[in-house]
Amino acid sequence: MSEQEIPAAADAAMRRNPQHPGGIIAEGCIGPDAVGHGGAASITAAAARLGCERKTLSRVIHGHRPISPDLALRLESEGWESAETWLWLQERCDLAQLRASGRVR
Repeated sequence: MSEQEIPAAADAAMRRNPQHPGGIIAEGCIGPDAVGHGGAASITAAAARLGCERKTLSRVIHGHRPISPDLALRLESEGWESAETWLWLQERCDLAQLRASGRVR
């Protein structure tokens, strides 16, 4: 992830329905393409590298659990973006879900 100009329409769409950051972990930090730039070959390998449980990481990747500050720091320590970036992405996702739920007026 890098700071780039995002077209206004794309930015508005991302605000309405931002991707859960677990998907970003799956796309960029795990898998054959990720291995070439410091990623891991599998969820199991990534969990071992991060020092967390495989089940926990799997639940985050599949969007069933939020990225915690602890996991954000672990990702940062492996050079996978800053902890603040991970938490900001999670917060965007949480806010969009809350808005869509209609529970807040």
